[in-house]
Amino acid sequence: MSKKIEKLSSLLNKTLASHGLTTRLKEYRVVGRWEKIVGKVIARHAQPSSLRGKKLSVVVDSSAWMQQLSLLKPELIEKLNQGLGAGSLHEITLKIGTVAPGERPELERASPAALDRDAIEKIEGYIRGLKDLDIREALRRLIEKDLLNKRKARSG
Repeated sequence: MSKKIEKLSSLLNKTLASHGLTTRLKEYRVVGRWEKIVGKVIARHAQPSSLRGKKLSVVVDSSAWMQQLSLLKPELIEKLNQGLGAGSLHEITLKIGTVAPGERPELERASPAALDRDAIEKIEGYIRGLKDLDIREALRRLIEKDLLNKRKARSG
């Protein structure tokens, strides 16, 4: 008599599925890996709130972040699917709400009011092609700080 040896992961997946817990496990994976997948900058301003099928709801702390993340949805979905497994997510919905306080960045972004619209659009043009969200945000802060320092040097 031969016994079929089954991998523990396969056995766990079957057990979770039989108890209807696969969706719950997927939710925990999203929450647990969120910061690592999307980066610290985004994680400070946006957090997953629920997962229904392949649709992830995310709470953001401001309309500015809602706008930014709505433009980045395809990249976010791609990154999340890479981190969670292909085909895990197909859609992200964003809503404004309270995001639990996290670690604050050492360098905060310059106040949007401190820069004129032309400068902000110029910065967006420079960083638009960058795929990595953390690098994009770091470069945005660097350019903003440089522009403000140059403006300060000219006026002072």
